[in-house]
Amino acid sequence: MTTATDDRIWIFDTTLRDGEQALRASLSKKQKIQLAEAISRLGVDVMELGFPASSPGDFDAVQAIANSIKGPVMCGLARAVASDIHACGEALKAAERKRIHTFIASSPLHLQYKLRKTLAEATAQAVASIQLARNYTDDVEFSCEDAGRTPIDDLCYMVEHAISAGATTINIPDTVGYTVPTEFAHIISQLKNKVPNIDQARISVHCHNDLGLAVANSLAAIAAGARQIEGTVNGIGERAGNCALEEIAMILATRADSFNYRTQINAKEIYRTSQLVSHICNMPIQPNKAIVGSNAFAHSSGIHQDGVLKAQNTYEIITPESIGMRANQFNLTSRSGKHVIKHRLTELGYRDQDYDLQQLYASYIKLADKKGQVFDYDLEALVFEQSLQEQDDPYSLSQLTTQTDSSGQASATVQLTCHGQARSYTATGNGPVDASYNALQSIIEQPLEIVSYQLSAKGSGADALGQVDITASYAGQQIHGIGLATDIVKASAKAYVHVLNTAARAAQVRALKQHLQEQAS
Repeated sequence: MTTATDDRIWIFDTTLRDGEQALRASLSKKQKIQLAEAISRLGVDVMELGFPASSPGDFDAVQAIANSIKGPVMCGLARAVASDIHACGEALKAAERKRIHTFIASSPLHLQYKLRKTLAEATAQAVASIQLARNYTDDVEFSCEDAGRTPIDDLCYMVEHAISAGATTINIPDTVGYTVPTEFAHIISQLKNKVPNIDQARISVHCHNDLGLAVANSLAAIAAGARQIEGTVNGIGERAGNCALEEIAMILATRADSFNYRTQINAKEIYRTSQLVSHICNMPIQPNKAIVGSNAFAHSSGIHQDGVLKAQNTYEIITPESIGMRANQFNLTSRSGKHVIKHRLTELGYRDQDYDLQQLYASYIKLADKKGQVFDYDLEALVFEQSLQEQDDPYSLSQLTTQTDSSGQASATVQLTCHGQARSYTATGNGPVDASYNALQSIIEQPLEIVSYQLSAKGSGADALGQVDITASYAGQQIHGIGLATDIVKASAKAYVHVLNTAARAAQVRALKQHLQEQAS
């Protein structure tokens, strides 16, 4: 299927599967669809949507994305188990282009202690699963889990049988991030030299970053003949994360003189996709992160600043504009009309279906009255905040007032609309946020424990919007809540209400599933 001279590198995104596994709180179906839309616009070739057999919620999310998103190949993960394969096939049924990705361990360590199987037994299980997957789609990917620590002859044996069974992509994962680039390149070269039917499949690699080598190992694999790279936006994922896809894309684009390979990635979507993944997943990007970190294009040295002013490429090998990072505009005020807001959002790359203009404009006017001038990042924050809301949200924050005395003791009165009924309560606390949370806790009358609380500024200056991210333990599950406001106390309360709405929707899904199961039995 591929040769060493092919210059096309397939990008396989697993943000919604491997990336989501590393989060403190699971994403809602709506959040997963938001991320899938953004990742699709980024131009990835394959999008791994989840692990349908792992839970009813994951099955629903994979099915919903497969039904609604066009463009990339839609992929689901399955163990080499018949029930997993069937779940994948059913969840992906409506996708225009679909792939089932099945896997089993190949290393002696995993075979002995995890599977308690011989290599031949594991290979036979893989063959049966691949053959079953081919009943649903001709596009089947097979992974040899822990391939980086598998003896090469054992790896070749399993790969050859997987291709004979019908696998069209063979993935070689460095599952625990153990290998170094020369070693990993040698594995790929050996597979190409020793597996007689290797030309019937595309070689893929899935590298973890435990030793900080995920991107380096992926590049080494490309040079050795791999033609698909698996990874995530911002490199999120299990433990130290995965190969960062934005880094691979920009390395290949910037250093075409060394690699001479191309991807289908739309680089101008990189920055926005990165920011969306960071916000929704509650995974802050470290400032010195390559390509998308806040310091990636910052120059503090006088020599550097002087050089960039004279010629940008003296110290910038890529430009902020090339990844979709735009200069902040600040010519919007409360006098700007709806058509101006819509025009600006279009310039920023948003489509009409990405927001409700009526609702957005109402929020914009309130913000403009408070701030005077509204920046691009404010507009984008309002779009993001609107995306967090759903029409059937059972809870909404109607009113919030707080007072704090000189000793630091605070009181808060909260009015919360609960399923259409207004409820209010006044409570005290060690500061206005604590008092607000105590009041909300008293209204809902169910234990909610705040596990983590993070505050960040969306923009610059004293009047920047504040974003509060909380992770809360509620009814036995971890839930991520987000709130945005110029007042951090209000942002904190909105994050709390977001948790309540997410929990309520999850409870409705569980109740419906239980009802259907009871009817079926």
